[in-house]
Amino acid sequence: MRVAEWLLDTPRLGENLNVKHFAGRLLKQPAREGVVAAQSRLGQLMCRECGNARDRRIGQELLRQAARAGDRRARQELGLIED
Repeated sequence: MRVAEWLLDTPRLGENLNVKHFAGRLLKQPAREGVVAAQSRLGQLMCRECGNARDRRIGQELLRQAARAGDRRARQELGLIED
C-alpha cells in the first residue's frame, strides 16, 4: 500500500503509465480487503486512467465504498464524476 502511494505521489514516477499499472496491482488486494485508502486511490486511478467503461464502473464503485466509509478524497472525486 505504502509503496503504491509513494509511486503515484512521486512526480516523475507517477506520470508513467507502467508505474500506474504496477501501483494499481499493488492496491488491488488491500482494496478487496476493505482498506479504505486503497479503495479510494485505486478508484481514482481506474476512473482517471482506464480507457474502458467496465474499469471506470469498477473505479466508481470503489470510490463509492470509500466515500461511504468516510474518505473525503473519494467523496470529492465522486462529486467530479457524478453530476
